Amino acid sequence: MNHTILLVEDNEQNRYLATFLLEQRGYRVTPAPDGLTGIELAKSSVPELILLDIQLPILDGYQVAQALRSIDTLRNTPIVAVTSYAMPGDREKCLDAGCNGYIEKPINPDTFVAEIERFLPSPIGEERR
Repeated sequence: MNHTILLVEDNEQNRYLATFLLEQRGYRVTPAPDGLTGIELAKSSVPELILLDIQLPILDGYQVAQALRSIDTLRNTPIVAVTSYAMPGDREKCLDAGCNGYIEKPINPDTFVAEIERFLPSPIGEERR
């Protein structure tokens, strides 16, 4: 199975931390610094999971999620919003745009991978058992 996670995140430090945590658990991470790049990489790599910042340059995360959902090969790919938007209604707005989950920033390094693994069909740890 392809254990590639597409990380659409414009902040270099956030990309570094998430990539580090995921790679430590055996995942391959494909980074995208903006929404347009994220859409193109998602089409070409068809990742197992997409982690999507909402506050992005060019296209915001809501627009990216909607665009991804319109692509047949990505229609069922889990998308998890990882965002600093934490006001009432923000979670619902992410889900309405096509995301399957929502994680608030700053992420907790101790629980981040476990939080996103519940959206994967078969986390690496289970596959190795």
